[in-house]
Amino acid sequence: MSDLSDPFFMPSTLQSPHTTGVFTMSEKSLRCEPGCRSCGMRDSVLFAGLDEALLDEIQENIDDLLIPPGQSVYRMGSPGTAAFTLRAGVVKLVQYLPDGAHRIVRLVRPTDVFGLEALIGQRYQHDAIVVQRALLCRLPSAVLTRLDRDNPGLHQELMRRWHHALSEADAWLTELSTGSAHHRVVRLLLRLVDERGVGLCPLFSRKDMGAMLGITTESASRAVADLKRKGILTESAQAFSCDPAALKQLSVD
Repeated sequence: MSDLSDPFFMPSTLQSPHTTGVFTMSEKSLRCEPGCRSCGMRDSVLFAGLDEALLDEIQENIDDLLIPPGQSVYRMGSPGTAAFTLRAGVVKLVQYLPDGAHRIVRLVRPTDVFGLEALIGQRYQHDAIVVQRALLCRLPSAVLTRLDRDNPGLHQELMRRWHHALSEADAWLTELSTGSAHHRVVRLLLRLVDERGVGLCPLFSRKDMGAMLGITTESASRAVADLKRKGILTESAQAFSCDPAALKQLSVD
């Protein structure tokens, strides 16, 4: 059985007749099989509190999407038609400045819900771009609105997810937008390190790291090179491997 708890696991792709109106030739999607009730992440995602009969009723409207790196889940300013739960991979939320510069304002990780502005009829406020091949569930806003109205438990869970997104935005501002470039990179790695304590975190380009932290690509490169020289960080084709204890010490020095 596939292990969705592995942050670097990705299943094989399947063609699908469904489309979100956002993806083009690269779109891959599959129907939920054997269904939401058997999802390996059922206990940690948005529908954790729903009974099985209701899950069976709504799963006809939910698509699993498998999207390659570099493709957009949705574009900033486009009509919000659905929210999404990320099951595997990494997605970056990007905003653009009037001068054409861009800033990565949040990283979406497995079990996170994003695109929640669709629930209140707003247009999407970011570009959602896949960084590491993403498996996600597309949740039409009409379905979520009906469930929110009729199920107090889901309403509370939606509010919790809103709060989590706001907390992440606050942390991004306070932890990752202040201090030297070196300290910002250290704090970023600590936020991204795998929760199982194995010291793995997703691999990002130096350009993306700069866009997350408000520093230049060159500054991000120098900070990573310094950590590698000290033996605190190594880099493979898919991930950074780091020493969390050493990073924590550096973050307070």
